[in-house]
Amino acid sequence: MTRQRLILATRNAGKITELHAILADAGLDLELVGADAYPDVPDVKETGVTFAENALLKAHALAQATGLPAVADDSGLCVDVLNGAPGIFSARWAGTHGNDRANLDLLLAQLGDIADEHRAAHFACAAALALPDGTERVVEGQMRGTLRHTPTGTNGFGYDPILQPEGHEVTCAELSPSEKNAISHRGKAFRALVPVVKELLG
Repeated sequence: MTRQRLILATRNAGKITELHAILADAGLDLELVGADAYPDVPDVKETGVTFAENALLKAHALAQATGLPAVADDSGLCVDVLNGAPGIFSARWAGTHGNDRANLDLLLAQLGDIADEHRAAHFACAAALALPDGTERVVEGQMRGTLRHTPTGTNGFGYDPILQPEGHEVTCAELSPSEKNAISHRGKAFRALVPVVKELLG
């Protein structure tokens, strides 16, 4: 009997490893592959206005293109004093997609005179599972914390060097990958996906 194949809409090997470990821990024996396994499938424009909408757009596009169940996630940093911004614009906050340093510098400049007690923020992640027949489910995870005034740490990416998670004395970028996965927004969303995968793919 061949194993059910599940595609994760990412070319990030770390994300695939993380979800694979979570599914395996839950006793799910699935063949998990990344979008690299289907190089002809074009990247999807993230035109949604929420993390959930963007995750669903990507999951549905991949499921339709491959005829296989697909998982996609979308995540970002939501700052309380900025009414949840940068949010879905986290990766292109400074204007160019994926320029982590510019995004970080701009955000810190915008929060320059904001006192520590008003620097609450959280990382949010929506994870979606879509089947070729159009069935869909979305789950979400959060990691709350406080924004530092200067970046610290070299692990992680994006805004990791400035978010200090609740209950920790260090930033996300100072945690080891396994420590971060245990408390991260994506880890929480992926774990919340387990019962959904069991229900729909069994």
